[in-house]
Amino acid sequence: QVNLVESGGDSVQSGGSLRLSCVATGFYLHYYAIGWFRKVPGKEREGVSCIDTDGNTHYSDSVKGRFTISRDNANNTVYLQMNSLKPEDTAVYYCAKRQSSQIPYDSWGRGTRVTVSS
Repeated sequence: QVNLVESGGDSVQSGGSLRLSCVATGFYLHYYAIGWFRKVPGKEREGVSCIDTDGNTHYSDSVKGRFTISRDNANNTVYLQMNSLKPEDTAVYYCAKRQSSQIPYDSWGRGTRVTVSS
């Protein structure tokens, strides 16, 4: 069964850091592109970062320079290192997979909550 499980969310103060993990089960993560998204109630879901099968990475302007996405294929895990956190980073963070940039994300985790206080 294909599954993605996020973890690492927590409550931190502004300027702090967190590392989110996205663990894949039921499939080999290195065959897929993985994206991180975040959702705040009342706002649309926002794409935060993604990494493709070649290790190429992309970031939204709002997190560029502060967040780093990486993959550990041996552990079937993708990480999102979040530094210099701001209150506006507060959200539920989700990871998702897709086979290529031409195909929509087809499997999502249940999310992990990040709260950043000022």
